[in-house]
Amino acid sequence: MISGRNARKKASWIALVALGTALVSAIGVNAAAPDVPLPQAAYAAVSDPVGGIRFSDPDPVAPGVTYRTFQLTTSHGSASGHLVSVDLRNPKVSLELLHPDAVAKKERISQMVGRQGAVAGVNGDFFNVSETHAGVAPTNSAVGPEISGSESLKFAVPNKQRFGPKLPDGTSTRNVFGLGVDGRARVSSLALDGELKTKDGRITINGLNQYALPEGGIGVYTRDWGTASRVRPTCGSDTSRSAPCSGETMEVTVRDGVVASVYSKPGAGAIPDDTVVLVGREQGAAILGQLQPGDKLKVDYRLVAEDHPRFLFAVGGFPILRDGQPLAGMDDPALAPRTSAGVSADGKQVYLAVVDGRIAASVGMTVSELAALMQSFGAVDAVNLDGGGSSTLVTRQSEAPAATVRNAPSDGSERAVANGIGVFVRD
Repeated sequence: MISGRNARKKASWIALVALGTALVSAIGVNAAAPDVPLPQAAYAAVSDPVGGIRFSDPDPVAPGVTYRTFQLTTSHGSASGHLVSVDLRNPKVSLELLHPDAVAKKERISQMVGRQGAVAGVNGDFFNVSETHAGVAPTNSAVGPEISGSESLKFAVPNKQRFGPKLPDGTSTRNVFGLGVDGRARVSSLALDGELKTKDGRITINGLNQYALPEGGIGVYTRDWGTASRVRPTCGSDTSRSAPCSGETMEVTVRDGVVASVYSKPGAGAIPDDTVVLVGREQGAAILGQLQPGDKLKVDYRLVAEDHPRFLFAVGGFPILRDGQPLAGMDDPALAPRTSAGVSADGKQVYLAVVDGRIAASVGMTVSELAALMQSFGAVDAVNLDGGGSSTLVTRQSEAPAATVRNAPSDGSERAVANGIGVFVRD
């Protein structure tokens, strides 16, 4: 039996499904939609707004890529935002990961867009930026997985080691938004398939270039990690991000398939191309401690999607819409700047949105309101990305050397972040 409250909530979202279909044509890639009224009942999920969404005239960024602003009035006050619509039906249009030259590093989205040659971009995943463990500075690396150019860059930290608002029911740090080899965008989940092959058998690995390892785990660190300390991966626990660093650790350096060194403490510094570093804690440390210099060791790993096909690009973000429905458990009441990526049912229309907040002209949104907003644009599946001062949307004309920040970052200026989603158009 459905309660009255749940029935009303379901009715609102059923109305939004119909509304979203109409809005897809209204705010399509090449269509102008200066004023799209929203029925109050249909948009009840966005705090019963008294007005509708008003869109600016479309600004063509490149073939298949359009930017526009939007405004709406909610019971909290006025909210404004920015939307990049991406038409993947155009064979020259694609998506790729925006990232610094190391996993454990941060950079501004505008810099990444300009350096990598994208025409638009938004900030990506939450990241390790605001804590210090055992005197070790934050790594600045992202919470969730990263795939770039089909290459596996990093895996996800344990759920309790993440940054960001409460996860909705049925989601985890392994969830991603990405682009498959079939040219369709989708929301999925990634697993790490990895092992160490020794003369005595095979050892499962639990991490790849991530700032936190599960208790008892073993992680692989490559040149993609960068120069940051590898102590932080042994800190915290499976139940608390703030738990102390483990007292049982081990680090093994493997060069050209042969164990080169074994140390009791993780180190720092650049990792050469021909080298991988293994970091273990608790039981993982005990296993690595059995290795000796000169032992042959093969390291295999890859990120595998729970569905098909494989990803060309993926970035971490927790789902807020799934199959056209909002997820349960999005009860964060905070109003904040928000960033989201959503995709249509056929995987060919992508919506990258930023809602401004913490400024006089825009109060921001809750996560639940963001889900409703993305659904109204035409998204069937969508993820919440890092918000607050990280929320950034930029565009760049193909002939321009620099990107333009389109939103109003709540810090007063653009913040450096761990990664982002880039829109690329081939000549």
